[in-house]
Amino acid sequence: MYLYFKKRLKEEIKNSGLTTVQLAETVGVSPEMITQYYTTKKLPALDTFEKLCRALDVSADYLLGLNDN
Repeated sequence: MYLYFKKRLKEEIKNSGLTTVQLAETVGVSPEMITQYYTTKKLPALDTFEKLCRALDVSADYLLGLNDN
């Protein structure tokens, strides 16, 4: 699961036009934590995951690799 998440999160951050710092401020974590989400096995807490989905305007299913939309 985290392999899909890592790849898709990094891709969606790039597509969003947001910097890591901007995204981190929006979801309430450090920029380093955002980077850890797509470079390590660290996964966000559920409330942070929800905020990431909203900030990036993507579905949770997509980020988790459950669908391709």
